[in-house]
Amino acid sequence: MMKAIILDRDGVINHDSADFIKTVNEWRALPGSLEAMAKLTHAGYAIFIASNQSGIGRGLLSEADSAAIFDFLKNQLATLGGKVEGIVYCPHHPSDHCDCRKPLPGLFLQLRDRFHVDLTTAYAVGDSLRDIEAAIAAGSKPILVKTGNGLKTLALLQERNLNIPTYEDLAHFVEALLND
Repeated sequence: MMKAIILDRDGVINHDSADFIKTVNEWRALPGSLEAMAKLTHAGYAIFIASNQSGIGRGLLSEADSAAIFDFLKNQLATLGGKVEGIVYCPHHPSDHCDCRKPLPGLFLQLRDRFHVDLTTAYAVGDSLRDIEAAIAAGSKPILVKTGNGLKTLALLQERNLNIPTYEDLAHFVEALLND
C-alpha cells in the first residue's frame, strides 16, 4: 500500500505572498522544507501537492508560469534525491465556485482518482483553515504547520475547539513522523 503525504504548496513548502507567487524568481523554499520532502521520499512516502492557485484565475500568471514554478520546485527537490509523484491545483478565481478549490475536497478526489491515493491513510499538511477543512472533508489526516498562515489558522482552530496535530514547520512534522 502506498504511504502518501499531500502537501499544500504556498506557506508549507515555500514562502507565501499576499501578492501571489507569480514567477520562479519569487519562489523561495522555506528552511528545511525540501530536505524534509527528500527524507519522505527516502522513507518510501509518495509526495503529492494539492494547491489553490487562484493567481491564474485572477490573471496574475499563466498556466505556463505556474507549471514553470512547479517544475522549479521539483528540480530543486530532485537535487536532494526527493520526488513529487503528482501535482493537482485549482486555477480558478474564488468567485468561480468550482468544486476543486479548497476547502472543498475536489483536489483530494483528483489525487484519489488519478494516482490511486488512499485518502483515509494519507496525511495532508497545510497552513490554512481551508487546507485543514479540505483534508477533513476528504477523510484524510490533517496536519497544521505554523509557517505561512499557520499561526492565524491555529487560533481559528482553537476558537472552534478543533484539535489538529500542529508542528512548527514541515521539517518538524517529518521528523516526528519518521521517528514514530
